[in-house]
Amino acid sequence: MPITTRRHFLKQGALVGGALALGPQAIGAVGANERVNLGVIGLGWRGGQLIEAFGKVPGVKIAAICDPDSALIDQWSAKVPDAQTFSDLRSLLDLAEIDAVVIATCNHWHCLAAMWALEAGKHVYVEKPLCNAHWEGVQVVKAADRYQKICQIGTQQRSAPMQPEIQRILHDEKTLGPIEWVRVNRYGVRGSIGKRDTPLAPPATLDYNLWLGPAEDQPIYRDKWHYDWHWDWNTGAGEMGNWGVHLLDDVRNNVFRDSIAFPQRVVAAGGRFGWHDAGNTPNVHFALLDTGTIPVVIALTNLPEKLGGEAPPKCPGPGNGYIVYCEGGRLEGQRGQAEVFDADGKLIKKLGGADGMHLHQANFIEAVRDQSPGMLKAPVEVGHHSTAWCNMANYAYRAAQVSAGSGPTHPAQSFGQMGAGAGLTTSATKILNELAEVASANEAQSTIELNLGPVLTFDGEQERFTGANAELANQFLQTMGRGEFAVKEV
Repeated sequence: MPITTRRHFLKQGALVGGALALGPQAIGAVGANERVNLGVIGLGWRGGQLIEAFGKVPGVKIAAICDPDSALIDQWSAKVPDAQTFSDLRSLLDLAEIDAVVIATCNHWHCLAAMWALEAGKHVYVEKPLCNAHWEGVQVVKAADRYQKICQIGTQQRSAPMQPEIQRILHDEKTLGPIEWVRVNRYGVRGSIGKRDTPLAPPATLDYNLWLGPAEDQPIYRDKWHYDWHWDWNTGAGEMGNWGVHLLDDVRNNVFRDSIAFPQRVVAAGGRFGWHDAGNTPNVHFALLDTGTIPVVIALTNLPEKLGGEAPPKCPGPGNGYIVYCEGGRLEGQRGQAEVFDADGKLIKKLGGADGMHLHQANFIEAVRDQSPGMLKAPVEVGHHSTAWCNMANYAYRAAQVSAGSGPTHPAQSFGQMGAGAGLTTSATKILNELAEVASANEAQSTIELNLGPVLTFDGEQERFTGANAELANQFLQTMGRGEFAVKEV
């Protein structure tokens, strides 16, 4: 299964010149002052937020809405009564008057919906993560190139005004000196999704075949249909693909300035503890990502500090953000704010402002109107790369489950294989042990050891894993799809 891709037209320079050389029709015919007719696909929690956000952009009309659940259509058609309604997105895409679509479906639908929309000549705003299976994300990047349409990823923090200032502090002014490593935290408490004895029946209002789309037809044993699909590998990507993609995208943007497309190596550990429910994604997840320059450690947990509690576990820095450790201090960033500390821990600067919501949607519409993909804050290739960091952490976790007990599990040995020095090995091991303590507290056990999986090597040119244990991860790069809903190679 070779995975190759041209670096598509969103790269600087070729991007605007190539599109404009083909004329306005190459990327769409919406004029600078014309109304943009928008179709919204997926009317759940996030879809509703995006209807409201795009509805506030001047000159935008929510012209069509779509969801396989008629109950959600009824709910939102009452709020946007002028919008045409559809259960099958293909019927919406047939509307000539639709200029662009917003895709807020379950994760497993993101790629196929985006590809169908691009093929239909629509501009696309697609929610993160771009994909669960990396190969499918490659196809969306190639489709945006082939059909020369504007495609934005819904990582709205890219549009937050404070981001360029963070980059100036870290890179231009070098206020804190050289960057040594980065810690990413997602410590947010959730709860059990339940575990039924018999499969959950689809809601009577739901077209199950359309909802399932490219996913496998598997029995569902959780208690609720909507939203909790996040915690099932068949349809979601766990918290790593839910919140992790926002945080790692911030790191790629501010720490690396998008200079690193993919990590070179990754190792992960974790598990699902405390709840004993129908979910199969981890609620405790550790990953070390070797970028070849600045190492990144991500620590994620949905569990409380102790069994039955409500407060999240304590951690350095923001519980939902990242820490950039530098030779002369640190920067702590999170949605809507950041703080800068010197080497003695003294706060020397505080940043804040809009978190990017509304601005990000307006940025997409502006790019559509001006027929200028170069204006996008989160073009599809950038979103593909950020999604890949999360997927690699997920694949490494899943490889760890498959290979449990068959490889090196001692942190020093695994981190040593990745070239981590003594300082980083000590720090990463401490984070791993912190997460193990959270797992132990929620299982009411004295000790739980989080076994690291094998170190996986990723070839950024081929966009696949190579070397030892590659087969454990490459199996997750592409899904089979389901009949007419399979993602096809571009």
